[in-house]
Amino acid sequence: MERDEDLQARSRALSSPVRLRILRLCLHKPRTNKEISGILDLNPATALHHVRTLLSTGFLAAEDARTGNRGAKEIPYRATGLSWGSRMPNAAPVLVETFLQEIEGLQPSEIDVWRLGVRLNDEHRAEMMGRIREVFEDYVQRGPDDDGTATSIMLAHHLDRTAD
Repeated sequence: MERDEDLQARSRALSSPVRLRILRLCLHKPRTNKEISGILDLNPATALHHVRTLLSTGFLAAEDARTGNRGAKEIPYRATGLSWGSRMPNAAPVLVETFLQEIEGLQPSEIDVWRLGVRLNDEHRAEMMGRIREVFEDYVQRGPDDDGTATSIMLAHHLDRTAD
């Protein structure tokens, strides 16, 4: 059983859109701090702070050191997948901000968005959300396709208090 301190540390680690973006970057391809800072346009020291937070909480794992282009030692990091099942109290604002940061600069044709409204009782709403989660989990469990393209999906569900 996890200690309360560990759960709190993990919750804090997942409370940053930057850290969630780092996890996404390192999901299928190990990345060095230099690569992470370059892709996210961060100061390398800032990126390293976030990487160390994710390392200490088990969300990232260091791979074997390698020699970089100029002979310097580089450590690539890969996401462990731990974040998929981790609880994130008050996650919605962080996930929405992360999503907005990730789509910034994309063309409208590069984003596929659906929005719909349904009227369901509690049982049917729980069934729908459970089925959607099962589909997501099925694809996560399959692992990456060797010839695949990295893609992200965000699903947001909310009660529509204005439609009653």
